[in-house]
Formats: sequence, structure tokens, C-alpha cells
Amino acid sequence: MDRSFLKDKKRIVVKIGTSTITHTSTGNLNLGKLERLVRMLTDIRNQDKEVVVVSSGAIGAGRKALGIKERPKTLSVKQACAAVGQARLMMIYQKLFAEYNQTIAQILITKRIMLNEISKANAENTFAELLRMEVIPIVNENDPISTDQIQEENFGDNDTLSANVAELVKADLLILLSDINGLYTDDPRTNKNAKLIPYVDHIDAALESMAKGADSNYGTGGMTTKIAAAKIAAEAGVDMVIANGEHLSNISRILNGEEIGTLFKAM
Repeated sequence: MDRSFLKDKKRIVVKIGTSTITHTSTGNLNLGKLERLVRMLTDIRNQDKEVVVVSSGAIGAGRKALGIKERPKTLSVKQACAAVGQARLMMIYQKLFAEYNQTIAQILITKRIMLNEISKANAENTFAELLRMEVIPIVNENDPISTDQIQEENFGDNDTLSANVAELVKADLLILLSDINGLYTDDPRTNKNAKLIPYVDHIDAALESMAKGADSNYGTGGMTTKIAAAKIAAEAGVDMVIANGEHLSNISRILNGEEIGTLFKAM
């Protein structure tokens, strides 16, 4: 499918997976990649496009700061890591974006905000004003407050969060960067015959079943959550691309209309 229409996208939400900005071997933040990411996002903003970032990595950054070597299993430790890590992650983003004179803002969201009409309207107004001011909002779920036990307050993963944010800000395009090239017919790590699906124009039960079969360790959210995000985006009229975040140039290549990853066309 011709993707030249992606060149005209004005308001873009970019979801950064943990695997994109951390070292696989240690789980520590990859400062080199973060610097390249910030430079690229600022350059997109300099093209008079609007950018919203949904960034993972807070819990990992908190683990490092607190000296916790293994991934935390208890909710309270996860929330403590998130609280420490959010501050560290934003400090790094602030320093890097400042190098290019780009102003950023932090927005922490809970699902309850999306379910309450007044709160949702306030969030919409905040995003709109920040984008009007040429600010890049950095978004994450308010993990120290949200809990797995209280379902209505928890998105559960940043794939779903980013799709909801894309709907909230009335984005033109959602880009999910993860540790995979896109949607495959099967898990490409276990099936050498698995093929990349470059284009999806509708999501049906067969596609959702395929995603479950290829789930395993695809990033933190898994392929199932990415399909769920695609459904939310499509219903909101937002095109979505799943691409590999290992090569950050994929962002600009997608916006140049190149066939990168899997494109989910909005309804």
C-alpha cells in the first residue's frame, strides 16, 4: 500500500517501549539512544509537526537508582521504583531536550481521568494548550497511584495508554516502537516461516487469535496489547504503525511514507 499520505500527518503520538531506551543486558537506560531519540523528536517538532511522547522506562530507572537488581514482583516495590524512576527519567529528558531548546512537559494519567467527563475535558484542554505552545508532552501512567487491583484506574500497559492518548489529543498517527518489526503471522523467533504483515485494514477474530499466538515476550505489553491499541486507535480515526525501536531512524522513515513495520489503517 502506498504510504505517502503519512507525510502529511500533523499530530503524532510516539510510544517508546522499555526495550527501545534500555540496555537489554542490564535494564539500565541507554543514554546514547535517548539522546538520538530526543534529537529526532525535536527535529520532527521543527518541521511544524506536533509531537506527544508516551514513554516507558520509569520502573527500570527507579530500580537502578534504588539498587534493585531483579525486576520487582510486589506492587508496592513496583510503585516505589516508578515514583523514583519518573523523576529520574524526566530529569534526563529535560537535560537532553534542553540541548535543542525544546520545552517539554510531564503528564501523568490514570484511567479514571479518561472515564470522567470533566477530568477528560481538562486533560484535553491541557494537551491542546501545550501543543499550541509548541511543547512536547511526555506522558506515562501514574503508576505510584494506579493499582492492578483497582481495574478502573489502571491501563495495564503503555500500548493501551498511548492509544487512549492518541484518541484524547485527536492525533493523526500513533507510532508504537517496540522490540519487533511489526505484526507477524507467527512468532518469528520460533517459526522461521513467519511473515511480516505490512498492512491491516480491519481487525477480526482471526487476527486477534494470531496475536495471542505470537505474544510471549514481545516487549512489556505483548502483541495482544498492540492489537488492542490498534482497535482503539482505528475506532478513533487514528492510523497506527508498529515498528522496531532498535533503529530510531524508523520514526522519520515512517513519516516519510516508507513501508516500515505494520500499518493499521483507521476506519
